[in-house]
Amino acid sequence: MKRQIIHIDQEKCNGCGACAAACHEGAIAMIGGKATLMRDDYCDGMGDCLPHCPTGAITFEQREAAPYNEAAVQAARQHKAAHTPGCPGSAPKAMHVCPGSMAKALHPAEAGESAPTMAPSQLRQWPVQIKLVPVNAPYFDGARLLIAADCTAYAYAAFHERFIRGHITLVGCPKLDDVDYSEKLTAIIRSNDIQEVTVVRMEVPCCGGLENAAQARLAGVRQVHSVAGRNDLHRRADSGLIFFAKRACIPQSSML
Repeated sequence: MKRQIIHIDQEKCNGCGACAAACHEGAIAMIGGKATLMRDDYCDGMGDCLPHCPTGAITFEQREAAPYNEAAVQAARQHKAAHTPGCPGSAPKAMHVCPGSMAKALHPAEAGESAPTMAPSQLRQWPVQIKLVPVNAPYFDGARLLIAADCTAYAYAAFHERFIRGHITLVGCPKLDDVDYSEKLTAIIRSNDIQEVTVVRMEVPCCGGLENAAQARLAGVRQVHSVAGRNDLHRRADSGLIFFAKRACIPQSSML
């Protein structure tokens, strides 16, 4: 039968995996670092995956395809659940207060106050996850904002001194977090007197979603001096890991 179904442009796909995570039917899988429609009969043609793609690689098309098979989808879900080991972090637990509601400013210790063998933390606030920080937290006022991919701090030993020092830090992973960062970042930048935004990401394609979200929000909310005007390339010689730091300065008079 001829029906509406998704089409994935392999040239545009950056391998972030956001579409596969968003597909409730399990029709999309990552093959060779690219999103691939595995079975036509798993795709319901509703397009839940479309808004999650940061590169516009997914579109609708009308073509001959097997009809959507809801029974097969449900059977595949049950089989996957039965053969997937449980993660301890997914176990339900009682919490009296949501961590996101416990926003507070931190005061990094000076170097002389710490043990000689331990560098002091430069973190200035908590929480740090993009999806948890309150939009109107007081520490955003006049802040220099650091938006960092989760992995970057592990790849760069001097991350606190080089990037976190003097910044309000937000971290996230577009591949693991099933959220749209752009809406939250828009609200933060629009609602607060942000002076500067630095984006630190790994070179791997899945980090592109974080950078794209940040740059799109900056372009849509304020006039920006030299987006990515500062572009530092750091390489770990022992592992070959590469990540970028891109900085955008925001004039105070550019609020829309």
